[in-house]
Amino acid sequence: MGLFQLILVAIIQGITEFLPISSSGHLILLPHLTNMDDQGLAIDVAVHVGTLGAVILYFWTDVKQAIAGLPRAVTGRTDTPQARLALGLIVATIPTVIVGAILFKTGLSQSLRSITVIGWTMLGFGLLLYWMDQKGPQSKKADNWGLRDAFIMGLWQVLALIPGTSRSGITITGARQLGYTREDGARIAMLMSIPTILASGVLLSAEVIREADAQLAIDGAIAAVFAFFSALLALTMMMRLLRSISFTPYVIYRVILGVALLVIAYS
Repeated sequence: MGLFQLILVAIIQGITEFLPISSSGHLILLPHLTNMDDQGLAIDVAVHVGTLGAVILYFWTDVKQAIAGLPRAVTGRTDTPQARLALGLIVATIPTVIVGAILFKTGLSQSLRSITVIGWTMLGFGLLLYWMDQKGPQSKKADNWGLRDAFIMGLWQVLALIPGTSRSGITITGARQLGYTREDGARIAMLMSIPTILASGVLLSAEVIREADAQLAIDGAIAAVFAFFSALLALTMMMRLLRSISFTPYVIYRVILGVALLVIAYS
């Protein structure tokens, strides 16, 4: 893979991973809409590692609390805020891990990687985000996040296994439906991405190790670095903008792209 494509893939992943516009959808579309080859599984994993580093750094205070509460959470004790956060993240991740493993092992995940599917999910789930964002109350803060809400948001997150849905977008939709403020809903959604990305990385690591070589390792390192910085920039901008604007600009982008893709798919 050429350096230009490598950097392009990394920047696209970094920018779109945490914005509610679907990183997987954009990465799948890249080879479909250009003459570029698919970047491959190893680079996919590398750019996800880069974005993982960005979200951990940005939310390091929350991450430290979750790590501190993990020993109590795994034994079922939720008598501290740290333990409740850690257990909530575990509960929210379980549905996606189970369904994701089934889709990966059966090969069904590959059958969903089409422009038609991405067009419909980009459009449909974009409009759903708009509806929930406009109609949902803003009465809950991140401190109110309990196991029930964690499980419900985990079920929402399962839908992100369909390309074009957007993991951050669908979990934010779930958070707004439950009544969380825009900023706190996005914060919870970003924290949920950490164990989810870790789990997907573990699932795919065996495949990557089998095909790895020195050049691929270098390419992966370059992609991870560019994905890290672009993700950190995008995440910082989105969290700041949420203090003054809604998710409508992202919805408009999704609708325009979704309609364009459906025109291409059905023409």
